[in-house]
Amino acid sequence: MRASRVMVADVGFVADFSGALFWEEQRLLVVSDLHLEKGSSFAARGVLLPPYDTVATLSRLAAVIARHDPRQVIALGDSFHDREAHERLSGADREALAALQMRRNWIWIAGNHDPALPSNLGGVVATEVAIGPIVFRHEPTGASGEIAGHLHPKARVPTRGRGIERRCFSSDGERAVMPAFGAYTGGLSIRDAAFARIFGSPGFMAHVLGDNRVHAFAASRCS
Repeated sequence: MRASRVMVADVGFVADFSGALFWEEQRLLVVSDLHLEKGSSFAARGVLLPPYDTVATLSRLAAVIARHDPRQVIALGDSFHDREAHERLSGADREALAALQMRRNWIWIAGNHDPALPSNLGGVVATEVAIGPIVFRHEPTGASGEIAGHLHPKARVPTRGRGIERRCFSSDGERAVMPAFGAYTGGLSIRDAAFARIFGSPGFMAHVLGDNRVHAFAASRCS
């Protein structure tokens, strides 16, 4: 696996092809927008989806944790798809989550989908976390040194005469927005006006998730 790097406020992060960021110096892994139990949330409203999103998401999370062996994990909000989603976790999924948290500092950032996380999930709950020059929060404000989620960035990149749409990190070197990590999460095009408000211009990069590496493109090249 060839690693790509995302710079934020002079701090270099390894951009994992799963959609996670790893801060090597801090041994800190960051993921965003897991949206656990989205399938069961939709099923309750009559929209039937295969009920395997939580299993798939936790399996991917286990794989990236195994690759990097972090000391700390920050989940950047919307870890659960709704306010009651944590109550719908199966016993097996709770055990899988507890195993991932074992011997690690785990921080849940509250998101707009899960603003009132309970204290019995393991780890601690916060609205945002600052480590050195970096601030981790759910909704991006455009501040320098910020790493946020919420927007689920995706990019359509040209390749061999056609376009491929993939999730991506978006960053201009001063701030970054992370892709959604959850199995059933959609995305918002980086050409949307929401990203222009954060970055101020199209002069930022899309670090696009590939099958086994991350590919960097100028956002202006993406559609």
